[in-house]
Amino acid sequence: MKPTLFVLAAGMGSRYGGLKQLDGLGPSGETIMDYSIYDAVNAGFGKLVFVIRKSFEADFREKIVKKYEKEIPVELVFQELDALPEGFTPHPDRVKPWGTNHAVMMGKEVINEPFAVINADDFYGRESFAILGDQLKKLAGSENRYCMVGYRVGNTLSESGTVARGVCETDAEGNLTGVVERTQVMRLDGRVCYKDENDNWVAIDDNTPVSMNMWGFTPDYFRYSDDYFAQFLRENADNIKAEFFIPLLVNHLTVAGIATVKVLDTPSRWFGVTYAEDRPSVVARLKELAEKGSYPSPLW
Repeated sequence: MKPTLFVLAAGMGSRYGGLKQLDGLGPSGETIMDYSIYDAVNAGFGKLVFVIRKSFEADFREKIVKKYEKEIPVELVFQELDALPEGFTPHPDRVKPWGTNHAVMMGKEVINEPFAVINADDFYGRESFAILGDQLKKLAGSENRYCMVGYRVGNTLSESGTVARGVCETDAEGNLTGVVERTQVMRLDGRVCYKDENDNWVAIDDNTPVSMNMWGFTPDYFRYSDDYFAQFLRENADNIKAEFFIPLLVNHLTVAGIATVKVLDTPSRWFGVTYAEDRPSVVARLKELAEKGSYPSPLW
């Protein structure tokens, strides 16, 4: 059974402005997502599922889905503010959906096999898809054994401002022992630092593994998501900005001993457009990769 690639594309690009998932950055107008899907198809993934906002479905089908559906089966699911368990309603002042793990939950009706989760707007590198695809193929039929691609934090920063990263700790076997979402990470005075809960900057080693939201799960993960989301909503009833991040649930499952998460090392360097100021450097990187022959141009 081939694994599925689940692409988180519901974000409206608040820091960047506009639908950055649809921004042509490659030498023939490719999006970053085009490169991820090209790499995933070549790594043996058998289906694509996108989670998007219903409001840009028509645009997305026209500009994105049409390119892929001749190569690989494609499905769309939708993340909306009111997609909540029975008995819950959104706070009237809340404007954004509930974060990355809420987005993942939207896939449970169409995904019945091991699946990878990625962001639409991050360049992950072909080695990462090959490594993750191989691991997911081994997980067919199993439960409670997940994985993630761990990037070295020093290779994942933006020169234009802070980034959000899931900072990881691992045991001697390379399994995740904890992951904490740090929403402000940047290089200060030559050292990688994150801002903690008390607004203090904490330095970490450049090689610290971080999550770039490149995860590998089996379908039982949806069941845990449903259960924990209800608890999350009860605990955050009055917090209109609370987000149900993937690392929040993963951390819960690993600390409780319910699941293991293998951290897969990768030689790939991440890059992406976190801020509008990042765009020229990403365009230059993609042009260089095409000129070196690493990718055809156009891709599709």
